Amino acid sequence: EILTARGLGLADLSPLPRFGFRGQGARTWLMARGVDLPDRPNRAVTQMDGSMAISRSWTEFLVLANLNGGVAGSACLDLGSAEAHKAHAYPLSRFDGLFWFTLAGSSGSECLAKVCDVDMREIAFPPDHVGQTRVAGLSLVVVRTMVGSIPLFHLLGDSASAEYAWTSIVDAMTEFDGGLVGLRALHALAGEFQ
Repeated sequence: EILTARGLGLADLSPLPRFGFRGQGARTWLMARGVDLPDRPNRAVTQMDGSMAISRSWTEFLVLANLNGGVAGSACLDLGSAEAHKAHAYPLSRFDGLFWFTLAGSSGSECLAKVCDVDMREIAFPPDHVGQTRVAGLSLVVVRTMVGSIPLFHLLGDSASAEYAWTSIVDAMTEFDGGLVGLRALHALAGEFQ
């Protein structure tokens, strides 16, 4: 699986935690709780613990767990607190509402070119960039990160479309000898470059 992930591997990270916040106070609320946020929309910042904060706009953010399930500032991310609402930071249901797939490997951008009109090559879509685009006809959030020299594309979309998205991506992978990988393969890739 590690060799597959280096070339082209697809993992389902949907069981890992993810949180969303929206509102005029969301940025301030998250930063006060230790979450490092991007300085502009459509960017991502990897946190010290490996979790990731994504800015979809000036007032909407996603926080994705690291590969161990940990989330930056998680002790303070009280999604339903009256304090958050008072600060105009409103929680969004993301764990049940969004699937989270990760496409890993050197052939990732070529594979995505089969199902997405946006150029995902590094020259056009560098690490930590976020695209809100259509993949296989579905509206998805695509986040490019790197593990050493290996690109990772995090794909987030409506859970109701997860099966269709998965099947479409797996079909696109066949040309590149891609395969399914598990969390251990992603852990191993991360360990290779630490």
